[in-house]
Amino acid sequence: MTTNFNATDHAHMANALRLAEKGAYTTKPNPMVGCVIAHGDDVVGEGWHVRAGEPHAEVHALRAAGERARGATAYVTLEPCAHTGRTGPCSDALIQAGVARVVAAMRDPFAQVDGAGFAKLLAAGIAVESGLMQAQARALNRGFLSRIERGRPWVRVKLATSLDGRSALANGESKWISGEASRLDVQHWRARSGAIVTGAGTVLADDPSLTVRLGDDTEFVAPLRVVLDPGLATVARGRVREGDAPTLYLHAPDAKPPRDFAAQRAAVPMLDGRIDLRAVLALLAERGVNEIQLEAGATLAGAFLNQQLVDEVLLYVAPVLLGENARPMFDGLGIEAMTSKLHLDLVDLRRLGGDTRVLLRPRGEA
Repeated sequence: MTTNFNATDHAHMANALRLAEKGAYTTKPNPMVGCVIAHGDDVVGEGWHVRAGEPHAEVHALRAAGERARGATAYVTLEPCAHTGRTGPCSDALIQAGVARVVAAMRDPFAQVDGAGFAKLLAAGIAVESGLMQAQARALNRGFLSRIERGRPWVRVKLATSLDGRSALANGESKWISGEASRLDVQHWRARSGAIVTGAGTVLADDPSLTVRLGDDTEFVAPLRVVLDPGLATVARGRVREGDAPTLYLHAPDAKPPRDFAAQRAAVPMLDGRIDLRAVLALLAERGVNEIQLEAGATLAGAFLNQQLVDEVLLYVAPVLLGENARPMFDGLGIEAMTSKLHLDLVDLRRLGGDTRVLLRPRGEA
């Protein structure tokens, strides 16, 4: 259903993508979706999906357009849904509104949609075209698509590092390598995440809260805090359970929690004496987690990287040196020859105060 799109089509879809991104902190576990309804260059309705369980982008745009939706083109960043969940089918709403044409950035791979929305629209005599700015739409919803298509969340590793590639002193101290601007930026990445994952070592060393602190009234859905703790050795550390954000402990099948331990927990398989990370990702995907932000030490970060489970690295490089005795960013990579070096592609580079933020993806990741 791909066709030749004109400049007006591109402009409206670009606007729909910008609208979709407004839901980055609130739509999870649903995808971010934007919709623009227009007659040629004249926009008559706009909308985006704000929160799971509430109206979808098409419904908001149709409400704004009213009767002007009849005969118009609806530009939507994802195939309109065809099933009834907590809301009704958007394809039905578009049909009832009398739109003449629907342009979608991409097909929705979710099993209950996956072409069914397009089929409903076509059966109603509506012209359907797709594929406009598909790469941008996929990038926007990389977490949702990872969960649906790969059965696991998108994994982002967040690290603060010195110029000599060190993430902490030899004694584990790491506060603060990066500056205030970098630490605020991290909060925005946390806000879009479905879960913030850490290991027992980080909890024992730093007793982190792992909460989102944006410093303003921006709305967000608090990410799940996940502690990988095979023996439940960290249960006495309380900050990771404070506040309104939910916390989940993932532990070995034979771990015995204290009698008064009331936090959420789940047993996961062990592999070679360590928690099976693929099982962790599968469990979190089942719970609707689209994106994970891993904030952990070199051992756990290295384990994710070694098992090819890292989709992107969010690196804050501070203009400081920590010396050869400090801890590396990733442990246990075991690279002994240049032919075994790991390649990462640069996605984004920008200054934050005195630091440099680098976004990287292992070569081959879309």
